Amino acid sequence: MMFSDAVYAALGVGALAAAVVPRMVFRRPLSMPMVFLAAGVVVAALPLPVPVVDPVRDRLWVEHVTEVCVIVSLMGAGLAINRPFGARAWAGPWRLLAVTMPLTVAAVAVAACLVLDWPPALALLLAAVLTPTDPVLAAEVRVGEPTDTEHDEDEVRFTLTSEAGLNDGLAFPFVLAALALAATTASGWSAEWIGGWLLTDLLGRSAVGVLTGLAVGMLLGRMFFRARAPALRLSEHMEGFVALGATFLSYGVAELLHGYGFLAVFVTACTVRSAERSHGYHKVLHEFTEQIERLLTAFLLFLLGGYLAAGGLAALTWQAALVAVLLILVIRPLTGWVAQLGFRTGPRERLVAAAFGIRGIGSLFYLSYALGRGHFAEYAEELWAVVAFTVLASVMLHGVAATPVISRLDRLRDSSGRPP
Repeated sequence: MMFSDAVYAALGVGALAAAVVPRMVFRRPLSMPMVFLAAGVVVAALPLPVPVVDPVRDRLWVEHVTEVCVIVSLMGAGLAINRPFGARAWAGPWRLLAVTMPLTVAAVAVAACLVLDWPPALALLLAAVLTPTDPVLAAEVRVGEPTDTEHDEDEVRFTLTSEAGLNDGLAFPFVLAALALAATTASGWSAEWIGGWLLTDLLGRSAVGVLTGLAVGMLLGRMFFRARAPALRLSEHMEGFVALGATFLSYGVAELLHGYGFLAVFVTACTVRSAERSHGYHKVLHEFTEQIERLLTAFLLFLLGGYLAAGGLAALTWQAALVAVLLILVIRPLTGWVAQLGFRTGPRERLVAAAFGIRGIGSLFYLSYALGRGHFAEYAEELWAVVAFTVLASVMLHGVAATPVISRLDRLRDSSGRPP
């Protein structure tokens, strides 16, 4: 009884803190994720009857909670973006997806092979898990709510938000490649899996995800804003929870069709936004998803802090920590800079977009997903240690740097008179 009462009290305090903390740290070199990670560490160190989640033991639970958190954040990110699709308009994220993402996977996999002496399949899995970016963990570097506010869609914020919205889904083929490689090496080295992976996992499932997102988004956009029946024209009722319906519908349909649900959710959100760009209903939907996302993110990071305090980094070696540091400080900034060579933004904007490849909830989901599919169970402790350390380092470093860096960019843009 006392145990459940403590959990309820902790949930209540956490929910209230999720509402208060973002306003307390606004415009300061802090972030909400930093606060909740630290709170999780402190509470776990105290003699309180609050449970500590072990992602190895509670893998299935972690997989599904992180899955929900990711798809809700993808819906919010897509609804916030006002820029129409286009090769030129979306050149920033296209460059990061086509160049930075595969180069990051390759570089981290090579580093894991050389520094950790891990087998290729395990090294590829680590690289795939750590590739997705997650700007939801630093609100200053993402597009704001669906308004026409100045700076909300400057090139840096737009590029980082849209990159995260797309690479959260496009990391799946690399995770599946690691699983396929592990399956073949277990029975003898073979490259026969590459053709099926290329056609099915990379191209086929990605196409299904995008097409599902377009179809569901067009259907919902028409229903929300142009349905003949008033009961179906939900934009007139201004109910925010409809965003959850759109999120789960798009994700579920895409997964049933064996496509990538993460891609489908983000494309659905962008398509719904494009149906009627200036309508105030987008703000209602976005605010609701942002509130749910904030609660889930705070909850998960609090649990992650507790896991770290309870010995989650016990299996971390200095070599694994070195790989994480190389990813954050060298690999991502370098590959991000290479992808933007010749891009229309200035060098400062290119540097910020390259450096702020924040790792977060997506990495936790992909690791729990992969560990549930076999082949890597014996490495679970080491994998969780290096991934948790990477997320911790990213949250702390980027959380401290995001506010002053983005604020300075805004001031320089204002003083130069350049448009966002």
